[in-house]
Amino acid sequence: MREILPVAAGWYTAGLPFGLATVVATSRSAPRDPGAAMAVGPGDEVVGSVSGGCVEGAVFELAQEVVASGEARLETFGYSDADAFAVGLTCGGEITLLVRPVTAASDPVFGEVAGSVAAGRPVTVATVADGPAPRGASLAVWPDRVAGTLGASGLDAAVTADARGELALGATGMRHYGPHGERREDAVAVFLHSFAPPPRMLVFGAIDYAAAVARIGAFLGYRVTVCDARPVFATPERFPAEAEVVVDWPHRYLGRTDTDGRTVICVLTHDPKFDVPLLEVALRRPAAYIGAMGSRRTHDDRMRRLAEAGLGEAELGRLRSPVGLDLGARTPEEVAVSVAAEIVALRWGGSGRPLTATDGAVHPRRDGSPGA
Repeated sequence: MREILPVAAGWYTAGLPFGLATVVATSRSAPRDPGAAMAVGPGDEVVGSVSGGCVEGAVFELAQEVVASGEARLETFGYSDADAFAVGLTCGGEITLLVRPVTAASDPVFGEVAGSVAAGRPVTVATVADGPAPRGASLAVWPDRVAGTLGASGLDAAVTADARGELALGATGMRHYGPHGERREDAVAVFLHSFAPPPRMLVFGAIDYAAAVARIGAFLGYRVTVCDARPVFATPERFPAEAEVVVDWPHRYLGRTDTDGRTVICVLTHDPKFDVPLLEVALRRPAAYIGAMGSRRTHDDRMRRLAEAGLGEAELGRLRSPVGLDLGARTPEEVAVSVAAEIVALRWGGSGRPLTATDGAVHPRRDGSPGA
């Protein structure tokens, strides 16, 4: 959705209606997660994707139909082996899409939401997917205010509370309520789509490996900062345009920088005078991933120094060192791929093994169960 918003916001501002299809639920090996979106605008222009190509043709037609009718629709697509030409997902999964028309009249908060996402301000959008409520109605929830309505004040209140909780977690998914927001009923399905600011990647050490890691971090959607105490190396010209470059002692910079459970910290300084004080700070802070570059000998020396500095077993156990998965990487770009692979595997619980050597679903369920 983030990728298509700039184009969709342009249509909206120009008063041009468009159809917006959003993945609101998946099962088994679905190719895209909830929140993936595709929009069909004027002149049959298409942006985004909901299935990686499996059902886009059918969704294109659906989007045109909802714009013409003004009525939102909820559609489920799955794999069919009875008809090789049937619309379906060849991966064997299933996706449910909410396809709705977007105009200033049907969605008065869309423009404001798009502006918040572009500016990096957190917002959750709640949209009625099914049930005895206006399908496609939207409520935008910021940390300090709301806009729009789902059609009933009680439903708005219940959804607002849940949306703020999801926003704090950066979570997206379906919730169910009674017609007036009753918690123990499930008549109304509401899709909560959280637009939390992009997670941060903090890369320490202005070396060629750091430039490669910064590039792949930006590609994965992180807001990247590169920090080094040496101004001769920490120059913007040496790093991708998307990366912020900071000249400061790494431990001092991290000490005054907020981190959370989505933050990635890559320590590539490869020098004890930098990385030991930095890791003392990092391993005591919230982060999704903390990795440090170095040989086995460097790792052993680093762990000894950190233990002498008072870090306990649980804190030391958070460190991924030597950094990255064993891909046989040699070049800075290859090492960056191995680091990114470890970050992704840790995030989703992947094994890091070749898929040909594993069984079960290629895309396990988000709740950790094996799927189909």
